[in-house]
Amino acid sequence: MESDRIHEECGVFGIFGRRSINAARYIYYGLTALQHRGQESAGMAVCDTCGPIGNIGAHKDMGLVNEVFSKEELRKLVGNIGIGHVRYSTTGGSTPENAQPVFINYAKGTIALAHNGNVINTDEIRAELIREGAVFAGTSDSEVIAYRIAKERMNTSSIEEASENVAKLLKGGFALLILSPRKLICIRDPWGLKPLCLGNIGNITVCASESSALNAIGADYVRDVQPGEMVIVTEEGVASKQILFSDKKAHCAFEYIYFARLDSRMDGIGVYEARIRGGRALAERYPVEADVVTGVPDSGLTAAAGYAMQSGIPFELAFARNSYVGRTFIKPTREERTSAVAIKLRVIEDVVKGRRIVLTDDSIVRGTTLANIITEMRKFGAKEVHVRISSPPFLYPCFYGTDVPDNSELIASGATKEEIRQRIGADSLEYLHIEDLDEMTCRLPLCKACFDGIYPVK
Repeated sequence: MESDRIHEECGVFGIFGRRSINAARYIYYGLTALQHRGQESAGMAVCDTCGPIGNIGAHKDMGLVNEVFSKEELRKLVGNIGIGHVRYSTTGGSTPENAQPVFINYAKGTIALAHNGNVINTDEIRAELIREGAVFAGTSDSEVIAYRIAKERMNTSSIEEASENVAKLLKGGFALLILSPRKLICIRDPWGLKPLCLGNIGNITVCASESSALNAIGADYVRDVQPGEMVIVTEEGVASKQILFSDKKAHCAFEYIYFARLDSRMDGIGVYEARIRGGRALAERYPVEADVVTGVPDSGLTAAAGYAMQSGIPFELAFARNSYVGRTFIKPTREERTSAVAIKLRVIEDVVKGRRIVLTDDSIVRGTTLANIITEMRKFGAKEVHVRISSPPFLYPCFYGTDVPDNSELIASGATKEEIRQRIGADSLEYLHIEDLDEMTCRLPLCKACFDGIYPVK
């Protein structure tokens, strides 16, 4: 199923304990709660500030969090501060060299950096660094940013000053966590494209891509990092500075449609309620006579519940999911991916046989997965299948850290709604109206570029 899905680039997690704590253990559980944001690689870097200035220890590799970090590896990572990262690559290859955090040794010390998002002007920054003699092991934005901060630190009085100077050069969507032996620095892009929030457990400060990661370690949510804000965490406490400015905000709409976990809150909006409102909007705008409402697991289930609430049509689960099948996007051929989808998701005959079905999902990218699902539903006796999508049609690529492919791979870019309906084999097809995104997110200012082509950052 993942072969026909939109993916976030990654998730970040940082922690600073003002006493001796096992930072690696907290980071492990925080990253596990962010695993949905990236499954290609995982890593963390930690340091001990409770004695003499120590070295930053790090470990990262390809795979899921529980695959990368054995008990033995976690025992080696000793310290009370640290950062972690899970990655799905949209820029740079899917290789160990591009796993994060990025770790840089330089004349004045050591830093580690974890980054969520995509910076659209890193080629310019990279070219300048190469002219100055830098050699890169990977191709990711994160390595370029880390090298630039290390270089800037040579001419500044502090790591936060160096980080601020570099952040002012960046264009795009980014949430940065920077770890030095004594400090944790968090920076969010001025448009608010990428999420970042703060929490605490007593005198332990936590920063994460989503509030669900705070909940996973027993931390209380404090607030979101504001767009353009830099937060500096030290032994003395938490300091804040507004360093980046924009005349408009543009939070990623797809966080509320699909990326974020249901139990997260982002910029004051509960993700679960937002998706319920999206389903309600679909039912109000596009009613249909049907016997049951269901959703594609897991991405379409909440919108299906909202559709059922608004329409009065009963909601039922129509699929049994095998959670132990490997990730389908790593299968090498289309035939193997299709077979894996069929094994992973099975239709429940008692729910669909002889019935008119409303089927919801979060998006249609290429349409192949949804076509396979509808075919299976008809094999098990579905009388009608009416598809409702809880996002507008994808028409344009994303440049800020989401892997919306180019127009040639977006089915809605080259086909009419009726043509798409025929290709997927549905009796009817409707998308969320783009204006309904505003109601879904309580009029939070959104980036809708993948739907309307209006890009907030040039």
